Amino acid sequence: MSFQAYLDAAEKKTGRTPQELVDAAHARGFGPETKAGEILAWLADDHGLGRGHGMALVHVIKNGPTIPGTHVGSAGPHRDDSTVLRLDGLAAR
Repeated sequence: MSFQAYLDAAEKKTGRTPQELVDAAHARGFGPETKAGEILAWLADDHGLGRGHGMALVHVIKNGPTIPGTHVGSAGPHRDDSTVLRLDGLAAR
């Protein structure tokens, strides 16, 4: 599953866009220095998200919407179309 697919699935599960989840995380004080486990626990407890969806959000919360080019255009199920992830939600597409 691609980074974007994980973010899209998290939106479907929570009813909140990836950007809304990122904003909520930042409002809680989560950022680049926060341990992944702390963010994952919050995502599981407050939003019912598992590790796969959570780790995609951890990346965006800690690093922003840019992913390495190694994930773009490669073959297989983890391929993304762009190095910049869409956080604005499915309805915006």
